[in-house]
Amino acid sequence: MYQVQVLPQDVMFIAGEEETLLSAARRAGLAFPHRCQVGACATCLCRKLAGEVTYRLAPVLTEKEQAEGWIFPCLAMARSDLVLTLE
Repeated sequence: MYQVQVLPQDVMFIAGEEETLLSAARRAGLAFPHRCQVGACATCLCRKLAGEVTYRLAPVLTEKEQAEGWIFPCLAMARSDLVLTLE
């Protein structure tokens, strides 16, 4: 289990290794932006400021976007404690 902090709201939730960040946020009752839940619409796109994630299916992100920390929470699973920003 990993702790995920979401800025600028400064809210936290716990994510298991086998659940997506979006699923964990919704399970915790957070109103996390989303629509398609498969990485196609980019509604949930956010930046990872700290920590590590993994994907079962690689998202459609350029190397530059990945280097800048962009992730798809609907597909990403935590591999450490995380800090995300919705800004």
